[in-house]
Amino acid sequence: MTTAAYGCWQSPITAATLTKGAVRLSEPHFDGTHIYWLESRPQEKGRNVLMRSDLEGEPEEYLPAPHSVRTRAHEYGGGSYCVANGTVYFVLDTDQRIYQWRDGQLQPLTNEGLFRYADLTPDPTRQRLLCVREDHRQAGEEERSEVVAIPLDGSGEVQVLASGADFYSNPRPSPDGSQLVYLCWHHPDMPWDATELHLGTVAANGSLTNDQVIAGGEEESVFQPRWSPEGTLYFVSDRSNWWNLYRWNNGQPEALCQMEAEFATPQWVFGMSTYDFLDAHTLLCTFTEDGQWQLARLDLVHGSLTRIDTGLTDISNVQCHHGDGIFLGANARQSASLWHFQPNAIEPLTIVARSVDTDPNGRYLSAPEPLTFDTDDGEQAHGFFYPPHNPDYQAPEQERPPLLVMCHGGPTGATQTALNLKIQFWTSRGFAVLDVNYRGSTGYGRRYRDRLKDNWGVTDVIDVASGTRALAERGLVDAQRCAIRGSSAGGYTVLAALTFTNAFHAGASYYGIGDLEALARDTHKFESRYLDTLIGPYPEQRERYRERSPIQHVDQLHCPVIFLQGEDDKVVPPNQAKAMTDALTDKGIPNALVLFPGEGHGFRQAPAIERALAAELYFYGRVFGFTPADALKPVDITHLPETH
Repeated sequence: MTTAAYGCWQSPITAATLTKGAVRLSEPHFDGTHIYWLESRPQEKGRNVLMRSDLEGEPEEYLPAPHSVRTRAHEYGGGSYCVANGTVYFVLDTDQRIYQWRDGQLQPLTNEGLFRYADLTPDPTRQRLLCVREDHRQAGEEERSEVVAIPLDGSGEVQVLASGADFYSNPRPSPDGSQLVYLCWHHPDMPWDATELHLGTVAANGSLTNDQVIAGGEEESVFQPRWSPEGTLYFVSDRSNWWNLYRWNNGQPEALCQMEAEFATPQWVFGMSTYDFLDAHTLLCTFTEDGQWQLARLDLVHGSLTRIDTGLTDISNVQCHHGDGIFLGANARQSASLWHFQPNAIEPLTIVARSVDTDPNGRYLSAPEPLTFDTDDGEQAHGFFYPPHNPDYQAPEQERPPLLVMCHGGPTGATQTALNLKIQFWTSRGFAVLDVNYRGSTGYGRRYRDRLKDNWGVTDVIDVASGTRALAERGLVDAQRCAIRGSSAGGYTVLAALTFTNAFHAGASYYGIGDLEALARDTHKFESRYLDTLIGPYPEQRERYRERSPIQHVDQLHCPVIFLQGEDDKVVPPNQAKAMTDALTDKGIPNALVLFPGEGHGFRQAPAIERALAAELYFYGRVFGFTPADALKPVDITHLPETH
């Protein structure tokens, strides 16, 4: 082994490793003997490619270039296509219209207009599609959300089935077409705060009658209503503090398997699925305990849950058909793959598609260690600690590694233990990483999730600082070289932690929020009232917004920060990053701003992904005084002293 300072280690996991041959898998579907899914390809400027495979053959690109399947509803999309009897119905990214694709023929089903569609689902009884539509025709006003039906004859006529709520999702017809269920919610709630589960009767003309709320409401989040093959309604609810499974039985919700575990995840996108029916009496489902996802079968007759040993710790997008299942799954040593589950086969689990051509050599991977630590305000928070690891190097005997604390986005969300090359990039170079599930994260029950209400910028900041101190006190990291990084909402936690604590010595904000007032005024509809619950109503609580906005307290910020920002970001506009760097420059604090043309909220193109990571490494090297082994393009760092 070569002895070299932490941060200077040469690693085979490069910035290009994150994008070379890598795709993001999403939205798997069954249709007969075929499996469909989407691949988001950074090398094709983030194009979402519709893929197909039969149960025996090789995957094929089913919808040819340059077509990209993507809905921009809620800005985050999801539920962008469905398949029925060999015909694919999808939202085309370029014009946001719905098309059908069959036998190589493309036909529009919706007219041109300022609309966005999502959560597509077939209604075969009436030869139509059900979906959520956003109406953007009224300039200067919030877009209107509705549940609509679209005929398959190409007439372009649209029938509105439900309207009046601020948001809708999950319109699902019963197997015989006689009933329709959907979710809706209202400002200022987000779908993990309070949703209403509606059930109605479908009239002869296709309209919805006898529309009633059967579950949900204030302080209850309902997730993924789904009909069983025989027409019984199932759903997930957190009425017990935990997102557990229920069914609608004789006019009442019936708990199926009460556990201190979560069978749901926050509904940031349309079309999410954590369970489906292997048959009329058996569910295939996934749930999370202590930050780790598991697969299981639930016997609906006896209520018994049987865990399935998959070796995976991150599982999502469960779909079933004729006794088989598909899902996306990964673990700490294996990137996400699309898995086919055949319970009666000799090999029950096989891979249909991989997100990478090959995973890195396992010898270079750091294993996550679950960590629960005391917080400075007398509670507990959770996370995963990754020690530095590279079999080719060792550090000088008395040296402690620099620490990089990671803040997941949302902020309502959670970090997972699936192989994350953005983590391994750092650990294989000699960094320790703490990936924090601060209070407010999902997967630990509603009460833990609600700890961030009115406390964003307080509780999460306490937790990242407390975790950092806990590791330093144990001698696992260098207390004088602690950095923090995060994107979007995680970027806000980064800036708040750098401003309001002294736990860190550098930070990286990826399209993060510096001005909460600007976010409250400028962001898109889906999140336009999110801050009401995280901070308080605006402008009534304007003073609180100013108190927690890092840009209002630059005088308290004394360490270097790098900002990485998409120029086309509609969620967190780039003027926030520019305002922060201007303020830091005026104060004489080292800072850097790297802008990425053509990128929005979250980088999708390979050059941007690679450049951002390389720029961040260069920045830490200059700030912490080490020379990375990589050949890095310099970054213009304002006010960096020559001694660095």
